[in-house]
Amino acid sequence: MRSMTERPTHEAGWLEKRLPIVSVFRREYVDFPMPRNLNSLWSFGAFAMVALGLLVLSGIFLAINYTPTMADAFASIETIDRRVASGWLVRAIHMGGVSMLFATLYVHMGRSLYYGSYKTPRELIWLTGTGLLAMVMITAFAGYILPWGQMSYWGATVVINAVNAVPGIGHPLASWLLGGDGLGDVALHRFYVLHFVTAFSILGVIALHVASIHVSGSNNPTGVDPQGPDDTVPFHPYYTSKDGLGICLFLAVYAVLIFFLPNLLTLSDNYVMANPVVTPKDITPEWYFAPFYAILRAVPSRLGGLVLAAGSIAVLFAVPWLDRSPVRSARYRPLLKIALPVLFFSFFMLGMAGMHAPTAPWLWVSRLCVAYWYAYFLIMLPLLPKIEKTYPVPVALQGQN
Repeated sequence: MRSMTERPTHEAGWLEKRLPIVSVFRREYVDFPMPRNLNSLWSFGAFAMVALGLLVLSGIFLAINYTPTMADAFASIETIDRRVASGWLVRAIHMGGVSMLFATLYVHMGRSLYYGSYKTPRELIWLTGTGLLAMVMITAFAGYILPWGQMSYWGATVVINAVNAVPGIGHPLASWLLGGDGLGDVALHRFYVLHFVTAFSILGVIALHVASIHVSGSNNPTGVDPQGPDDTVPFHPYYTSKDGLGICLFLAVYAVLIFFLPNLLTLSDNYVMANPVVTPKDITPEWYFAPFYAILRAVPSRLGGLVLAAGSIAVLFAVPWLDRSPVRSARYRPLLKIALPVLFFSFFMLGMAGMHAPTAPWLWVSRLCVAYWYAYFLIMLPLLPKIEKTYPVPVALQGQN
């Protein structure tokens, strides 16, 4: 007679022959070989996954209690905050999650730029990651309109006016997106659907992003591919424990943001119901949109601003082909090691400019930073490999940090 201890093994073997979930999971997420020298910046991908998971879960709860009409949208948000049990907490988790997600994505992409994670054979990893950033921006913009506060309404109006400025197709495109000539019940309902559809579409693109990582392998700070078993360690327990500790710290910051700094999550004008006849003194976006809002205002032309803002994202998709240097990591590229931090500083200053009124000092800061943004990607990246004398690159990861 078969003992009781043998039954689970037999059943597991039966399932494994028909649907090898356990073995695939073990191969891809337990025994998967990772470079032995990854630093803490590689944990930001895990942070983004946690933030996205909390956003999806809290968003489902909020959707149950939200009404996407002009008359009821703001009132339904107030009901969630004041009457639904723990509704204020779920909404704070959702709003805080957006900030935490964007923060992790910006660091994640900055790390990829610095260490050359977009180079052969990892172009698809970069393309799916950049696509995820664009999708998250669309999702966040649609979600920002849903509370129907003053800043939600007027922020959407700014973007719609920019789309209307496109010659020929601008006005028909805006009317098609809104279901009419302006923001109303139909437009609000469409943004509600767009918010949900893109949010769940992001999960599918993440699956592609992770799959491409497992096919090409993870990059590392040296940019040198592992040459053998001595250069790698299994994902578990080495990086699961490292990411686990990082996630604990990440959630601690998340909690501080929710419980101690809630006013950083949204602007005060958004606690006032949208009023189309009263324009706020300063139309200010959330911090994660501020750099692109500064680009939008950098030139007097609405069409020019829209082209520059859209182009600042579009140019990222071309990075693997703009940078032809055989050396991946900026550690060994002395000129890039100077140019790239200036790019990060320019992005930060664009964010500062976007949070201030477009007066002379901040307007010129925006223009200088936009000029450098495009100069870096379109001039410096193609030119530097031709004039740059790189440092010696290690041949193996053993002993590298």
